[in-house]
Amino acid sequence: MIKIAIISSSVRIGRKSDRVALYFQKYLAENDVADAEILDLGKYNFPIFSERLKNQKHPLESAVDFGKKIEDAGGIIIVSPEYNGGYPASLKNVIDLLYDEWHRKPIAIVTVSDGVFGGTQALISLQFTLWKLKATIVTAMFPVRNVQETFNENGEANDQITTDKLASIFIEELTKTIEFNKKIVK
Repeated sequence: MIKIAIISSSVRIGRKSDRVALYFQKYLAENDVADAEILDLGKYNFPIFSERLKNQKHPLESAVDFGKKIEDAGGIIIVSPEYNGGYPASLKNVIDLLYDEWHRKPIAIVTVSDGVFGGTQALISLQFTLWKLKATIVTAMFPVRNVQETFNENGEANDQITTDKLASIFIEELTKTIEFNKKIVK
């Protein structure tokens, strides 16, 4: 079974984007699509790194663990809120921590906001950063607007049928990209 790492990138108190990460973990399991693990940056509580992981003389065990999980994943779902038109510093920090691990890694992006635009401004800058690292960015997007009204604390969508239909398209694109990458990388 495919391994998918879901990065829940907000570390903010009262965050809501983790609801969407939980939704995708449940969705992947319930539909027998992938073995999914949430990598919650709020729980990792990383310091600001001054050097890439591979160049650190005494890396944190949690950073090594995080890097290994990214490396071992067949694909990644990044769930990112939009803060002032961009993505959170916690996410930029772990993106910059790694390098080779992102190369040709299929990455699907979920953006979240408490407003009507669904984090689309954050999407653009996040795509550009990942593109510079030579990640394989999935073309399907999953913007979540008004997250506080769309998902509850347990990761359940208020409109389950519509959300599942959209998730199906999004996840299908990710899994196809993962399969395609397996063929060209080997």
